[in-house]
Amino acid sequence: MFRPKIPTMPTPTGIVTPPLVEPTAVVQPTPAPAPVAPATTTRPTVQITPGALVALVGGGTAVVLVVGAVLVSMLLAVAITAASVAVCAVVLRSLLASETKRR
Repeated sequence: MFRPKIPTMPTPTGIVTPPLVEPTAVVQPTPAPAPVAPATTTRPTVQITPGALVALVGGGTAVVLVVGAVLVSMLLAVAITAASVAVCAVVLRSLLASETKRR
């Protein structure tokens, strides 16, 4: 039941001959044209003027300051939340301890 069944290969019933291959005419390919040198492109080069450089540095500084302020504010929010949770835990602990002393 759990043994694999291997199919048996039937024996050929006759002589099998390969199909005939008929020769075809050989056609010589046309030679490829000679490669042409690519034309030089006349794209304008990017030139950074001193004013553009100052604007670029100023923009980068502004981005760094904004991202830094956001990260510091998130860290401060986490710290304030942790401190408030700690204060709540201390208050609850003292309330529970005083209630057990009363009984």
